[in-house]
Amino acid sequence: QVQLVESGGGLVQPGGSLRLSCAASGFTFSFYRMHWYRQAPGKERELVATINEAGSSTNYGDSVKGRFTISRDNRKNTVYLQMNSLKPDDTAVYYCKASWSSYEHWGQGTQVTVSS
Repeated sequence: QVQLVESGGGLVQPGGSLRLSCAASGFTFSFYRMHWYRQAPGKERELVATINEAGSSTNYGDSVKGRFTISRDNRKNTVYLQMNSLKPDDTAVYYCKASWSSYEHWGQGTQVTVSS
């Protein structure tokens, strides 16, 4: 079965850092473009970052540009999100998504809370 399992979320102070991981199984990971989304209470889900199949190209939402870095390890079937200089507005559930053509798979999400 297809699975995407996020981990690494938690509570962090403003200005701190976290590294999220998303472990994939049940499909050919290297064929898929990978994405991180987030959703805060009462807000729309927003795209945070995207990385292409080979890991050679990345894109970021304006709100995280310069602070977050997406990367992937196709040998480990894992995509990462390094989050630095965290702000309270970064508080959200973070979701991993894999996409290829009309196919897409979602993880269950991991909570990130930025608070002093």
